[in-house]
Amino acid sequence: MQMWILAALRRRQFFSLPELNEAIAELLIKLNQRPFRKLRGSRAELYATIDRPALQPLPAQRFVFAEWKKTRINIDYHVELDGHYYSAPYQLVGKQVEVRFTSATVEILFPGKRVASHVRSRKPYAHTTLPEHRPKSHQQYLEWTPSRIVDWAAKTGPFTGRLVAALLAEKPHPEMGYRSALGVISLSRKYGPERVEAACTRAVRMKVHRYQSVKSILASGLDQQPLPQLIVRPPVEHANIRGADYYGDGAQPAQGVGGC
Repeated sequence: MQMWILAALRRRQFFSLPELNEAIAELLIKLNQRPFRKLRGSRAELYATIDRPALQPLPAQRFVFAEWKKTRINIDYHVELDGHYYSAPYQLVGKQVEVRFTSATVEILFPGKRVASHVRSRKPYAHTTLPEHRPKSHQQYLEWTPSRIVDWAAKTGPFTGRLVAALLAEKPHPEMGYRSALGVISLSRKYGPERVEAACTRAVRMKVHRYQSVKSILASGLDQQPLPQLIVRPPVEHANIRGADYYGDGAQPAQGVGGC
């Protein structure tokens, strides 16, 4: 190929891809029809007598590349894939399932039977939830309720409870926040309850009610830094501003000062 095509074209200049492909096609035909030096026939003759009769029809549908992974249905009846969460029937909470995913779809199988199918999403830390996967009531949801999770978080500290409560309240459905809430609580295993409470205190002060924010605060050690103080600006002094003393008992308007 290098001798009969690349070498033959090395000194020519092309200004478009079709023009180059046309020149290659002409030389390729000549190369395939060129007789072998040590064998009978040519490439074109061997293809016509050996390869072509063995060819099979192309598939009716284009091949779709798919990947597989095994995981368990989380307490929020979702599975995680590349930072996005997909729902499955809540009856399968805690069960091991297989996830088959392509560039366009996500399928959940248990056991070997498809129980959920979703359009794949690239939005991180978001949920794709089908209404039929949701439980009818929180009381039927394996005894997990928002109040129970908040009470559990409050055992770490009051600000941890406040952050988890706000996290659940910001979700369209509280159970969508169960994974993040349990993630905040589980951080105590690695960092200890004191540090988690300090990180949640900072996050609540910053009004950032997200698991990733608390985790980032702990990872960077910000929880061990003093909390930023609120900036209290001194009162503005001006001749047209009467001030607090003006409103005392028996106060009279100052002479020469406009009524502002």
